[in-house]
Amino acid sequence: MTSVLAPPMTVHRVTPEDAARMRALRLEMLADSPLAFLETLAQAAARSHADYRRRIVQASQGMHLAQFVADPAGGRLIGHAGGTVLPEHPRATVIFAVYITPARRGSGVLGALVDAVAQWSVEAGRHELMLEVVVGNDRAVRAYERLGFEDTGVRVPHPAVHGLQELQMRRRA
Repeated sequence: MTSVLAPPMTVHRVTPEDAARMRALRLEMLADSPLAFLETLAQAAARSHADYRRRIVQASQGMHLAQFVADPAGGRLIGHAGGTVLPEHPRATVIFAVYITPARRGSGVLGALVDAVAQWSVEAGRHELMLEVVVGNDRAVRAYERLGFEDTGVRVPHPAVHGLQELQMRRRA
């Protein structure tokens, strides 16, 4: 599944060959937005290349976990979105680890990544998307609303930062 954003950039599901570039993007993600992800920059930097590759191989196949990247034709990756299914939400795909490099925010990359996750979700038989956003991250909430997500009213504790709350958003895949 590949969709063209703007020549020569594409969004595609990760492949084992993306492991080194995905590691670089992961470190950028954590440096830029440390509250948005479940590990620290130091933890990610300490992880071996073999571990990154193993994780990418897992996300490159199957219908329970997938990662998609915005790829400017072999250059540095500029965006990421993952999808997974959780036992407590078996009919929904949970979108996670969404990131767009700052220079490309607002350029359509987010929509293309979410569309790729949505297509994969439907192929897996899941017709609903769900995600969580830190309360107060109004820019992200507005971006997701433009893509059709709605605030469900559900608030959950941030999984890594005591005292922060996340709001849940959902839409059809």
